[in-house]
Amino acid sequence: MADDKKLTTRAEDFSAWYNELVLRSELADYSPVKGSMVIRPNGYGIWERMQRALDDMFKATGHQNAYFPLLIPESFMKKEAQHVEGFAPECAVVTHGGGKLLEEPLFIRPTSETIIYHMFAKWTQSYRDLPILMNQWANVVRWEMRTRLFLRTLEFLWQEGHTAHATHDEAEEEAVRMLGVYRTFMEGWMAMPVITGIKSDGEKFAGALRTYACEAMMQDNKALQAGTSHDLGQNFAKAFELQFQDEKGEMAFAWNTSWGVSTRMVGGLVMTHGDDNGLRTPPKLAPIEIVIVPIWKNDDEKARLTEAALKVKAELTEWTGRGATDRLRVHVDLRDGMRSGAKYYEWELRGVPLRFELGPKDLEKQAVFAARRDTRAKQSLPMDGLPAAAAALLETIQNDMFAAALARREANSVRGKISYDEFRALMDGKGGFVFAGWCGSAACEAKVKEETKATIRVMPDAEFRSAEAPATCLCCGGPSMAEAVWARAY
Repeated sequence: MADDKKLTTRAEDFSAWYNELVLRSELADYSPVKGSMVIRPNGYGIWERMQRALDDMFKATGHQNAYFPLLIPESFMKKEAQHVEGFAPECAVVTHGGGKLLEEPLFIRPTSETIIYHMFAKWTQSYRDLPILMNQWANVVRWEMRTRLFLRTLEFLWQEGHTAHATHDEAEEEAVRMLGVYRTFMEGWMAMPVITGIKSDGEKFAGALRTYACEAMMQDNKALQAGTSHDLGQNFAKAFELQFQDEKGEMAFAWNTSWGVSTRMVGGLVMTHGDDNGLRTPPKLAPIEIVIVPIWKNDDEKARLTEAALKVKAELTEWTGRGATDRLRVHVDLRDGMRSGAKYYEWELRGVPLRFELGPKDLEKQAVFAARRDTRAKQSLPMDGLPAAAAALLETIQNDMFAAALARREANSVRGKISYDEFRALMDGKGGFVFAGWCGSAACEAKVKEETKATIRVMPDAEFRSAEAPATCLCCGGPSMAEAVWARAY
């Protein structure tokens, strides 16, 4: 990295900046197993906050948590041909156990459709058993060739929702509903604006009828697929004989969906909000929302300021203005032998949204000196009524971070007529989201990818489409079948 203090800047080398930030802010570290990572407490704390928010949202929409095995029989994987073809290069396979060659190789879970729908078939006899709405929090293994902390690792953490329905309309409604849940979380908690829409056949999940996705723009103007929701049709139901007796007494195959997000979202948070001073964490996901740093010069001041800081912390954490289960998360930095400036630097690097400085003069005024991490703006706040003021300021920070990310995305999105040469120049340069026509041809899609490394991220939902639909295909100039969002992506 550049030196002992400063990160490589985003403008200088975005990739190096990202890796340095993840390591220096103690989100994760490299594992001795090549391609995998250790998630450190600061990073896992963010993931825990993500889990809790999403888990509440899943349960509010009727889903229950379950757990399915890590090891999947090879025969299960082979039952769904498209699925196997899509995942075969990424699969890790166990061939020996207990010192002996296994009769049947076992796949380490790359995703769980096969084993889950086998179990759904066992549990389903009648339409009365449907819908089945389940989710599991788990780890998966995909043998990635090119890895990067959080964004693409050999092993990662995620949730995968799996459902079974009596009709296709119900399954389609479920897939779209869960995409909406993801968008609500990403925008409301991560402060990361996303574009939702449907994937092209070339980009959809292996074995799916159709795939919906949330696409976010990172600060280097590349897209990040932050979450997906799949209408699986009856492919897996037929492969695993997931049948039920319908209301007419006839046997029918169920309709399935699956949907998931992973620890990749932590990487998305970094690339959406981080700056050249380190991480900037949206308050709703910050393990620590407020850090209090007492500033003393001698033992007498240390005693008085320590007592005052701990009292302020108690008042903040005991306040129930946000509800009894949503207390302010506060830490007091009482480390000796460390200058206050060094403490400020460290907490900025780690992305704590709000810092309260408390020195002798502040104590005399019965106030704290507040510094925002997002804008670095500072102000004095009186201790009287501090919890409510702090909560309001944190909410402002949350909203301002979303607004800044949205403004950046819109400033780097191109709509209207653009030639293919102009598009190629843009992709070779600063990049961004290009809303342009597509004729529906897989050949055009492949040509654009080969020549520019850009792909169709989604065909956007109605609210994201251009006011005037593009008439011609970006690539061939023929009649446009749909508007597509084209971009380079992680």
